[in-house]
Amino acid sequence: MIHRLLVANRGEIARRVFATCRALGVQTVAVHSDADADAPFVTEADQAVRLPGNTPAETYLRIDLILDAARKSGADAVHPGYGFLAENAEFAAAVTDAGLTWVGPPAKAIAAMGDKVEAKALLAEAGVPMLPTWTEADEITDFPVLVKASAGGGGRGMRIVRGAAGLAEAVASARREAAAAFGDGTVFIERYVERGRHVEVQIFGDTHGTVAALGVRECSIQRRHQKITEEAPGVIPVEVRQRLHEAAVAAGRAVDYVGAGTVEFLLAPSGEFFFLEMNTRLQVEHPVTEAVTGLDLVRLQLLVAEGAPLPLAATPPTDGHAIEVRLCAEDPAQGFRPATGTLHRFAIPGVDREFGNLPRAGLRLDSGVVDGSVVSVHYDSMLAKLVAWAPTRAEAARALAGALARAEIHGVPTNRDLLVRVLRSPEFAAVEIDTGFLERHDEVFAPLLPAAQLPLAALAAALASAAGRRAAAPVLPGLPSGWRNVPAFPQVTRYAGPDGGEIEVSYRLDRTGDLAEWSARSLAGGDATAGDAATDSPAVTLVVAAPDRVVLDVDGVRRAFRVHRVGSEVFVDGPDGAASLTELPRFPLPTAELAAGSLLAPLPGAVTRVHVEVGQRVAAGELLLTLEAMKLEHPVLAPTDGVVAELPVPAGGQVDTGAVLAVVNPQEDLR
Repeated sequence: MIHRLLVANRGEIARRVFATCRALGVQTVAVHSDADADAPFVTEADQAVRLPGNTPAETYLRIDLILDAARKSGADAVHPGYGFLAENAEFAAAVTDAGLTWVGPPAKAIAAMGDKVEAKALLAEAGVPMLPTWTEADEITDFPVLVKASAGGGGRGMRIVRGAAGLAEAVASARREAAAAFGDGTVFIERYVERGRHVEVQIFGDTHGTVAALGVRECSIQRRHQKITEEAPGVIPVEVRQRLHEAAVAAGRAVDYVGAGTVEFLLAPSGEFFFLEMNTRLQVEHPVTEAVTGLDLVRLQLLVAEGAPLPLAATPPTDGHAIEVRLCAEDPAQGFRPATGTLHRFAIPGVDREFGNLPRAGLRLDSGVVDGSVVSVHYDSMLAKLVAWAPTRAEAARALAGALARAEIHGVPTNRDLLVRVLRSPEFAAVEIDTGFLERHDEVFAPLLPAAQLPLAALAAALASAAGRRAAAPVLPGLPSGWRNVPAFPQVTRYAGPDGGEIEVSYRLDRTGDLAEWSARSLAGGDATAGDAATDSPAVTLVVAAPDRVVLDVDGVRRAFRVHRVGSEVFVDGPDGAASLTELPRFPLPTAELAAGSLLAPLPGAVTRVHVEVGQRVAAGELLLTLEAMKLEHPVLAPTDGVVAELPVPAGGQVDTGAVLAVVNPQEDLR
């Protein structure tokens, strides 16, 4: 039996495995980089071993360091989690050769499925339906096609190509991204199916010859070819579901599969389906399968690794419906650009379980972060997974959207608002979803907080700040903020808003502390919005003003705002959505002026390729250079027609947030 388990992974992945280990009485060992030294998964482990460095290549991808950590800690088993080395056959073999129990499929099965080109050939012989596939770009005559990385997954190295003109660059870019993410730049090309759905079957095998299918998951809504919502069971006709189960089991048996795995398929509108890939590990989305089956898949992994037979021989029945969303530190409006920084608050209301199976209704949170966690540039942008189970799909979607909308997530941009809008969209409710959902629905990218409601959020921020100053005042703290014997000018506070513009709030309190007047106006050319306690619309009455809570009566309707201030940053969560504001100084210090046309690095990273030269004329939208950060490539495009004036960072150069990447002088109109 396993007594002490080392998890060769980080974040919520490690915490998830540790939760089951605690329930089974298995001791746990964490490995961590320097950047993760104070992370929650490290503090929760019974033992922790440092891996010197920060980048994955220095730490979590070092087989020698992880095996040494197992030796030092006395671990007798290794669980790879579901990232980094989880699908590395060399790692699986090294663990076994070291005399340790490997909690995963045999190295032979990992190797067979790890080369996706070879895997497709092998499984085609087993009768699994396949898409046409090419390894050489000059063999392709029909478009669209999809370029994919042969090693790894998670959408990295994927590119849709709709014409021959873009194929060469797509292949080159996919190779670079795959090499950076997986250490292997091999790619292949397959036919792209329009309006296809991404579905997958959870399979489980044991050492006694059993391979079982645990149901179908729907994973179609994706960004940058990475899943952001998953659900079980997939809303699929019974006959199609049965054929998917049979194909997945055939794939598992073809490689003598042991442990948890996922066989992924592309489901065409016609009902046909085609093999995509087999992930030889536990998937990020496994909690939705757990929620509808009542199984603990990590527990089954440990039992099978110990040699026990799988305690089920056929597809188990499912109950109700479960939906999961991946909450990520990123800005969807900026091409899902990942974000870094300190997570000042992370609070999701109504959570019933963390990392464990749900009761017959409720919310489950699998999170790698807590208040104060630092989101680093070194790793993936996912913060947490939130799962809702309910008797019906509609109830699960409503509960999940409601919890997300009420969550307080302060410090870094996230995709929370987009997830809520997706879950509440009529198309999602009608199961009119496919892998191109986000490309067709621009409306889901709008923030939850309407622009017209931002002045009220800014007013709440200003009143909360005033209440905080009065509460901390050493003299007469009970007096209203700005109180005078004779009415004077209103108090004025300026904020930088979430869209980069500025908003100015003016307000005056009377002798009793009531709001006598207020106004708010945009300083970026927007229309002014004003209110007066007696006449103007909207009429606002102050009900409560505390440092962390403001209640306003707006046209006869009370609205409560939760306010959280960290330095000059003010986070306002209200009934219509959340706003992140930065209070601007009354007398700003002078700063160095940037050259016109400067393009700045949105986050720390490395310039992997420079596509233009100084003096070159470029068109708006033309690719200037490529920045690699948080395992992904980010194109830097020309903002306007012009001439490249500066390229201060060469290929291979490292940059911090705000560094100048290029300067493009706008082209003069010569007419």
